Amino acid sequence: PRGTRGFAAKDIERKLSLRASVTSELVFDECRLPAEAMLPGVRGMRGPLSCLNEARFGITWGVMGAARTCYSTALDYAKSRVQFGQPIASFQLTQEKLVAMLVELSKGTLLALHLGRMKDEGRLAHEQVSLGKLNNVREALRIAREARSILGASGITLEYPIIRHMNNLESVYTYEGTNEIHTLILGQAITGIEAFE
Repeated sequence: PRGTRGFAAKDIERKLSLRASVTSELVFDECRLPAEAMLPGVRGMRGPLSCLNEARFGITWGVMGAARTCYSTALDYAKSRVQFGQPIASFQLTQEKLVAMLVELSKGTLLALHLGRMKDEGRLAHEQVSLGKLNNVREALRIAREARSILGASGITLEYPIIRHMNNLESVYTYEGTNEIHTLILGQAITGIEAFE
């Protein structure tokens, strides 16, 4: 809790991502918690790690929502933006970008759905959640970047939601475990060899 000796929270100001929420640097220096601050019925790291796993599972879904908005915005823009006398959606490379975005959006959504069903059945392992976060955040960020490119200069304005989602996805790429951490978790799961130092 705030006010605990050895604990400090410093708000991070002037950020370009996650602007709708408070983000803080947490400092623990010889911090001791009273017994009443402990999680009830939990011993060791199981409680905090299960919370982290739940957050990662939610991210697997949430980033697909951001990706869907970016894709839909790019599709609508491409169908209405006219260049050289025709909508840019009629150009081959624009269509290739839209198709690639839709394919990855569909795969990521199906992955999240599959993981959700496994979770409902009590069969979801933390490594599978890592796979979901790793894949879906990476692909959502790629979708946002492609959508931004379709909108050209308009893609970096706040008139459209793409740059906001892209900036937020850059943060999601890092929090609740970086891309590299999830890669190492999966590497250990498939090889049986721990590569953590």
